[in-house]
Amino acid sequence: MVDMTAISNLPAARQHRVIEVYVHVVSTQSKRARYNNAMIQNQMTVMNDAFQGTGFSFELVGFDITVNEAWAKASGGSGEETNMKQALHRGTYQDLNLYFLSDLGGGLLGICYFPTSNPSQQMRILDGCINLADSMPGGAATYYDLGLTAVHEVGHWFGLYHVFEGADCNDAKGDRVGDTPRQLSPTAGCPSSKDSCPRSSGLDSIHNYMDYSYDSCLFEFTPGQGRRMRTLFDSTRAGV
Repeated sequence: MVDMTAISNLPAARQHRVIEVYVHVVSTQSKRARYNNAMIQNQMTVMNDAFQGTGFSFELVGFDITVNEAWAKASGGSGEETNMKQALHRGTYQDLNLYFLSDLGGGLLGICYFPTSNPSQQMRILDGCINLADSMPGGAATYYDLGLTAVHEVGHWFGLYHVFEGADCNDAKGDRVGDTPRQLSPTAGCPSSKDSCPRSSGLDSIHNYMDYSYDSCLFEFTPGQGRRMRTLFDSTRAGV
């Protein structure tokens, strides 16, 4: 396993990395008409805009829509998730599979797998991010319909933690990124300001993609997060 606590101290190459993306929309029959090619293209635009400056861009190389009542309601760790991914997953460990489910289980907006060194065949199949389909641009997820759920989940795919990781103002490790202030709790809504660790320097990262703010509130990754993503990608996913 990669030492996740020390990864931000490793050197990272500066070349630009183009991530090939396979998008899988999985819907119930009753919601199939909600989702179309334009939403997928808009989602890709949102992702490329969000990751601009991090050293990554995304290229859509495959897209499919599947109607499956069980898969559309899958939750993380379920048999439905495994069956769906065994059927739909494409590419290698350095390629990104995005699944957009019309009725993602557990009341969640998204879930994703962190990178790991020497992934097993099962881990390769399960790899990728599952998102509520209505979180795509133009979807019906109130406050979360601008496509930034996928941005947040892909941050996890690259190895980023939440900016409130550990939920402890005294935890020096936190999200393992040096330029995100310590943060005790996730953000709700879009406050004008928030300081959950007043004895530590800096305000909460309410505009960071790795917080839980409304989509309209989010617009940044830090340079440190970019370095962590590049380093982890190069050490765990590139060429695998």
